[in-house]
Amino acid sequence: MTVERLTRSEAARLTQDPHRPQREDRENVLEIAIGRELRAHRRKQEITVAELAARTGLSIGMLSKIENGNTSPSLTTLQTLANALRVPITSFFRRFEEAREYVHTKSGEGVEIERAGTRAGHQYNLLGHIGSNGSGVIVEPYLITLSTEADIFPTFQHGGIETIYMLEGAVDYRHGNEVVELRPGDTLFFDADAPHGPERLVTLPCKYLSIISYPQNT
Repeated sequence: MTVERLTRSEAARLTQDPHRPQREDRENVLEIAIGRELRAHRRKQEITVAELAARTGLSIGMLSKIENGNTSPSLTTLQTLANALRVPITSFFRRFEEAREYVHTKSGEGVEIERAGTRAGHQYNLLGHIGSNGSGVIVEPYLITLSTEADIFPTFQHGGIETIYMLEGAVDYRHGNEVVELRPGDTLFFDADAPHGPERLVTLPCKYLSIISYPQNT
């Protein structure tokens, strides 16, 4: 499949803004956590919002605001909800108190590994790993170096989505029936289920970042 560029209208639909001020998000993170836990408990027990409203005396509109993190419920309201759902009140704070992991890998300290299908001269350095997590996604970031002895091997194939960012050297990289020229600064983003890999090593050594993401249940 050929590389496609986003149109202006398509780009406008991408609403994630990594540079947006985060103060408001920090201020209502507790409300969001409570809302998510409330919705999870309600759905697990197969209770509709209307049914929960009838059990608690709270309006459907108020319950919707709580579940969406748009209001800060009082302790009395939380106790009423906990009683109706037969869960401890502390269960609403569980997601807020969850530890969030991070991995800091200093230069040259990535763990060198052998991935399935690794060929001679292909050096893989895993730059970090977080296992089961709340996002439901596993991400594997690699620094890949192809040396002068590296084989070409254009038929890697695995699940998930992969992003390649070229750092050094030059390679013609195959994805399915297409071959893309990758030069320093270039990015290739693709469905990793299609056969892919280096088709022709143009300038060695080659070095690029490979970031693979896939659902953690696969």
